[in-house]
Amino acid sequence: MIESFDLSMVNWARAQFALTAMYHWIFVPLTLGITWIIAFYHSIYFKTGSEEWKQLTQFWMKLFGINFAIGVATGIILEFQFGTNWSNYSWMVGDIFGAPLAIEGIIAFFLEATFFAVMFFGWDRVSKRFHLFSTWMVAIGSNLSAVWILVANAWMQHPVGQAFNPDTARFEMQNFFDVAFSPVAVSKFTHTTSSSMLLASFFIISISSWYLLKGRHIKMAKRSIVVAALFGLLSSGFVIFTGDEAAYEVAQHQPMKLAAIEGLYAGERGAGVVAVGMLNSDKKPGDKQDAFNFEVRIPGLLSLLANRSFDSFVPGIDDLVYGNEKENIMGATQKIEQGKIALASLDTYKAEKKNGSAAAAEKALTVFNENKDYLGYGFLTQPEEAVPPVGISFYTFHIMVVLGSLFPLVCLAFLYFSMKDVLQEKKWLLGLGTITFFLSLIASQAGWVVAEVGRQPWTIQNLLPVTVARTNLTTGTVQTTFFMFFVLFAILLIAGIRIMDKQISIGPEEN
Repeated sequence: MIESFDLSMVNWARAQFALTAMYHWIFVPLTLGITWIIAFYHSIYFKTGSEEWKQLTQFWMKLFGINFAIGVATGIILEFQFGTNWSNYSWMVGDIFGAPLAIEGIIAFFLEATFFAVMFFGWDRVSKRFHLFSTWMVAIGSNLSAVWILVANAWMQHPVGQAFNPDTARFEMQNFFDVAFSPVAVSKFTHTTSSSMLLASFFIISISSWYLLKGRHIKMAKRSIVVAALFGLLSSGFVIFTGDEAAYEVAQHQPMKLAAIEGLYAGERGAGVVAVGMLNSDKKPGDKQDAFNFEVRIPGLLSLLANRSFDSFVPGIDDLVYGNEKENIMGATQKIEQGKIALASLDTYKAEKKNGSAAAAEKALTVFNENKDYLGYGFLTQPEEAVPPVGISFYTFHIMVVLGSLFPLVCLAFLYFSMKDVLQEKKWLLGLGTITFFLSLIASQAGWVVAEVGRQPWTIQNLLPVTVARTNLTTGTVQTTFFMFFVLFAILLIAGIRIMDKQISIGPEEN
C-alpha cells in the first residue's frame, strides 16, 4: 500500500500550489469585500440621484472590474492543479471535494457573471432599479462563490459527512449538509468574508488618502473614506469575533495547528497566549530546550480561547506527538501504529476478497474499521512528521493578530477626523492611510498561510498526507511548470498594477 515517492517533487508541487494560491489571494478578498461597498455607494446614488455619487460608484466599480478579471484567470489555474499535481487527491476525494466546486461554478459564478455585465454596461440601458439590483446580485454572487470554495477547504481541515470505501479506496460523501454546514466551514466563511470586507475598506481608504494628500478629487475622496472607514470598523469587530470562533474550532479539530501557532511544546492548564516572543530555532519535539528565546504571555487566555475555560488543559506539540496518559491524549506514535494496521488490513481485505475468501475478508474489514480513523498516519514514518512548520505558523499568526488589532483604531481615527472635518489637515493619518491596504493584504496573506501551513503534513486532516495526494510526476516537470507560472503571474501582476495605476491617476472625472 505504501509506495516510494520523490519528496523533492512533492515539495515543488506544494510550492507551486502555494505560489498560485497566494497570488490568487491578492485579488479574491478585494473582490469579495469591495462589491458590498460599491453596492452601498450605488444605493446612495439611487436614493439621491446625485451625479457625484454616480461618478464615485463608477470609479470604484472600474477598479473592481480590473481586479476581478485577473482573479478569475488565477483561480482557473489554481483549480487545474488538482488534476495536474494532485491527481491522487482528486481521484480519492472527487466525490466530496468536487460537489461544492461544481455548485460554485454552476450557480454562484454563473449568477455573478450574469449580473456583472449588467452592472458595468447597464448605465442608462436598463432601469435604475434593475441596475442597482444587478450590483447587489454581483456582491451576493461573489460571496456565494466564496461559500462553496471555503466549504471545500473546510472539509479538508475537518473531514465530516464522508466514509472511506475499502473496495474503491476512495472517500465518498454520506451527508452533504454535514459537509456544507460543518462548524469549521461556517467559521471559515464568516472570518474570511469579514476580513475581506476590511481589506476592501482599506483599499478605498489608501487610494482616497493619496488623493487628499495630492489635493485631488477631494469631495469624492472624503465621501469614499467615510463609508469605507465605517465598513472597516464594523468588519474589524466582526473579524475579531469570528477569529475567536475560528481559533476555538482549530483547538477542537486541529490541536497540533493550535500548538504550532502558539509555539506550545509542553501542554499545560491555564495556558497563556504569547503576546510577544521569539522562538528558539533549535527547539525540536521531545528535547529539553526552551521553546522561546524570550516571551511575554497573557496567562490563561489560550485555555479560554481553546476550551472556553481559564483552567482547561491545552495539549502541546510533545503531548500530541508522544502522547499524554494523564490527560488521556493519544500521541502520533500510537496513531501511526494503528494507521499501519489499517493499511495492512485493507491490503488483506482486498487480497482475500479477490481470492474469494469471504470470511477472511470480513475479518480483515473488521480490523480495518477499528483503525480507519488513523488511516493517514499509516503513511508517516516518524511521529515528528505530524508536526507542521512551527516557525512559519507562529510568526504568520502573530503578524495577522498584531495587524488585526491595529486596524479598528485606524478606522476610528479616520471616522473621528472626518466627522470633525479636519481629515485633510492630518497628513500623518493620510500617510498611514496610503499604506493600510498593503498592511491588510499582509494580514490576509498571513491568515491563509496559517490555515494551510498549520495543517501540514495533511491534505485531508488525519486521513491523507500530501505525500500520498500527489501526482506521479518527475521533479523536473513540476519545476518547469512552477517557473512558467511564476513568470506568467509576474506579467499579470505588472499588467494589473499598471492598468490600476493608470485608472487611479485618471480619477473619477474621466469615467
